[in-house]
Amino acid sequence: MSYNGERPRLPPFPPDYRASGVLLHVTSLPSRYGVGDVGPAALEWIDRLRDAGQAWWQALPLGPTGYGDSPYQPQSSFAGNEILISPDWLIEDGLLRARDVESRAFSATAVDYDAVIPFKRRALEAASANFRAGVRPDLRGSFEAFCAEHGHWLEDYALFRALKRRYEGRHYLEWPGELVERVPAALAQAGRDLASEVEQIRFAQFLLFRQAERLKAHAHANGVRLIGDLPFFVSPDSSDVWANPELFLLDAHHRPRFVAGVPPDYFSSDGQLWGNPVYDWDALRRTGYRWCIDRLRALLVHVDAIRLDHFRGFAGAWHVPAKASTARSGQWIPGPGAAFFSAVQKELGALRFIAEDLGLITPDVHALRDQFHLPGTRVLQFAFDGHPDNPHLPDNYVVNAVVYTGTHDNPTTRGWYEDLPDDQRRELRRYLERRGTEGGEAASSLIRLAWSSVAALAIAPLQDVLNLGKEARMNVPGRAGANWRWRCTEEMLSASAFEWLQELTTASHRGGAP
Repeated sequence: MSYNGERPRLPPFPPDYRASGVLLHVTSLPSRYGVGDVGPAALEWIDRLRDAGQAWWQALPLGPTGYGDSPYQPQSSFAGNEILISPDWLIEDGLLRARDVESRAFSATAVDYDAVIPFKRRALEAASANFRAGVRPDLRGSFEAFCAEHGHWLEDYALFRALKRRYEGRHYLEWPGELVERVPAALAQAGRDLASEVEQIRFAQFLLFRQAERLKAHAHANGVRLIGDLPFFVSPDSSDVWANPELFLLDAHHRPRFVAGVPPDYFSSDGQLWGNPVYDWDALRRTGYRWCIDRLRALLVHVDAIRLDHFRGFAGAWHVPAKASTARSGQWIPGPGAAFFSAVQKELGALRFIAEDLGLITPDVHALRDQFHLPGTRVLQFAFDGHPDNPHLPDNYVVNAVVYTGTHDNPTTRGWYEDLPDDQRRELRRYLERRGTEGGEAASSLIRLAWSSVAALAIAPLQDVLNLGKEARMNVPGRAGANWRWRCTEEMLSASAFEWLQELTTASHRGGAP
């Protein structure tokens, strides 16, 4: 299916809109460098989406990861993850030679972060050294303009990362007290001492933003729009908290008084204790929510719409005392509510957001979502508990919604079905027969069910499109390690599954333009 020149609509979706897309994190793309990046393989992926009639590509958060390599614990809300920079495009730019990145034998099916991160760091150090030595002088003006435009976050981030290296990755609260307290003289001295490292980190961000702009332009030229993902909370060990302590509920020693989590739910009987610091919404309100709006604006440079992770936090968030051992002892504390979205709308115009309204949802969350006409989220793996009023059953959908077969936190649909209790299997079969979508594997059945629903946008993880099993799961909530590693191979992407997806998309009238 070729692109016909019409552009996919942005949410909130009009009544006659029908489109579809695929969820795949950038790190999961094929690459000879051990991790997917925003370079040639990403362009080829967009071409595959176009040919399969898909209007949207959704990825996970793109920030620089810290502990556990989780994209939901970035070291900055504004910076990008340097490991997503394409060495091939640095070679094309003349900033690297091919021998600078002669690839070692990386796994093609899993990201080995312990090997990839130092490999990419060495490549970026070489590119920065070449730039300082006079290679590509035509980029000097663009680099200086980038630093000036993004200085409101880039200076703090670059110094934060340089200090993290100096102190061997330790949490910033373990740095010398004058740096934790951000004493101006101490920051100035650190900036002078680490000037070379700071410059290199700024240059890496310039390179990544430049490559991301090229990727977005290619997507738009081929009728594909990009959905980004914004974590609600920030990492406790991040430049966000270090540079803006007044925006969070911290004690006199800059340690969180409360941390974020969720009460017991589908994923965990003890709830989830995330450990993120929580916001001081009164302080943010007094600034007109400036930092939050800047955070949204920064991501919208790279994407066309944003999935607001943990949307319920805008209505109320689960605050857990910082020393609690589980999330059971938390309590709901009101969020900023409608005042926040009114401020965002005044500043940014159209609210190009998808509300991730999963978990324990109360009426105030739905009211906030609907007040601003934000599409909500439905997940088919949650639908078959036998309750006819289950909001994840397609019978109960509204048009202004996004339906997923599963998310990055779910098992693959094939893996989910293998572990599904017998009563839910029977419920699923009855429902599929009644809807006329029975037959085939569980993954293809749920994709057909999503695509045939009234929801304006239907999305499936690539793992479900390819009918992959438990080995392809991206994340297990609550598991400390071995997450975020799955990668697809070139052979997987040449599968006939994309032809099937294109045929289904056409039959379901999800061409992307009403």
